[in-house]
Amino acid sequence: MSRLTLALVALVGILGGGLAVSLWSKPATSDTAAIRSVVEDVLKERETATPAPVETAAIDQDKLNPMIESYLMGNPRILQRVSEALDTQLRAEQRDKAKTMLAQMSDAIYNDPDHVVLGNPNGDVTLVEMFDYNCGYCRSALPDLATLLAEDPNLKVILKEFPILSKESVDAARVAVLVGKDKKVDYWTFHQALFSSRGKVTGDTALEEAQKLGMSKVDLALKMGEDDVSGALERNYRLAKSLNITGTPTYIIGNELIPGAIGLDELRGRIANMRACGDTVCTSG
Repeated sequence: MSRLTLALVALVGILGGGLAVSLWSKPATSDTAAIRSVVEDVLKERETATPAPVETAAIDQDKLNPMIESYLMGNPRILQRVSEALDTQLRAEQRDKAKTMLAQMSDAIYNDPDHVVLGNPNGDVTLVEMFDYNCGYCRSALPDLATLLAEDPNLKVILKEFPILSKESVDAARVAVLVGKDKKVDYWTFHQALFSSRGKVTGDTALEEAQKLGMSKVDLALKMGEDDVSGALERNYRLAKSLNITGTPTYIIGNELIPGAIGLDELRGRIANMRACGDTVCTSG
């Protein structure tokens, strides 16, 4: 009989005999002392022994795969939950990556000398929009921006020219950069006029609207190709590349990059959250 078996038999015998106190607390007799010695030795052996390797059966993929498929077909909502979980995880990863990049590009986003500032320059929340004058979604989103400017006296808006749709967009943006540099001209009026115009917005369209505000078409046409104008657009292109911005409109609020025209209510919600918790998404608790 092995030492472990002997110890177990002894313990069972003692417990079966109705001992009411622990073996470890009972004064040692010749029998109990011997049993206690055996048990202690066995426990020490078990603590120092190397576990025997566990043999695993080889997985038969031909049998397992049909079982998995059958289970998933019978419980399709599992796939839905997996898809939702993956989507949530990917969005969280994208959000974290965007936070890092926005922090790194903060100076280029908020301190460029040639971007246009609307609303309250000292506002407690800043909304940045990158746009193209020939972008249909930007055109449809213009009323959202107008409403926000009208209803929110503490909102700062930064507009950045990002002409990516055509050469005509680039020409219009060049004129717009010059209009934005002239502090005597109401850029917001010019901006709304271009988005309200019929057909494709071109350099000529922009020159006409600038002339209505008292600027010289000839002077603008001569200056629109100058290096400082090109530099203003180049900085916006570099910023967009760094942030992986590929479409318009694209908004930046706080530490969130928002592609697409998300609508007035969504913009309002994110602005309200920035004021409430310093983030575009507030978590309870």
